[in-house]
Amino acid sequence: MAKTKQLTIEQQLNELVASWSVLYTKLHNYHWYVSGPSFFTLHTKFEELYNEAALHLDDLAERILSRGEKPVATLKEQLAISLVKEATGKEDASKMVATIVKDFTKIQTAAKSTMDAASEAGDDRTEDLLNGMIQSLEKHVWMLNAFLGERAK
Repeated sequence: MAKTKQLTIEQQLNELVASWSVLYTKLHNYHWYVSGPSFFTLHTKFEELYNEAALHLDDLAERILSRGEKPVATLKEQLAISLVKEATGKEDASKMVATIVKDFTKIQTAAKSTMDAASEAGDDRTEDLLNGMIQSLEKHVWMLNAFLGERAK
């Protein structure tokens, strides 16, 4: 098995910027195209989530800039390193929610890894930023799983 290169904190933060950027667009897609009995509930929830995604995206990009680096800022760059994939346009309401749970879980795992790296580097500001993000993601995953009738693991 080939050993993967360890990413710098800035590279990890940029991976999160890219992931939130793609997820922001995906959440808009879901907001616009959700249909069925859960329309009103999910239409509102997806809007709440894309607004929160925009805040996380901006906070992460500003943190990268404050560290003297540059956040990925083009769709091409973001799609290349994002942990999440674009919407297919074929998801029904339940699949939309299940996909968001998977995406949030991926971002949460990456944020935890980045938070650990920031902690080891003594970067408490990045660590604090990511801790708040992780807490929010944990709550969303729990609530979305409850919507799907899934129990917390």
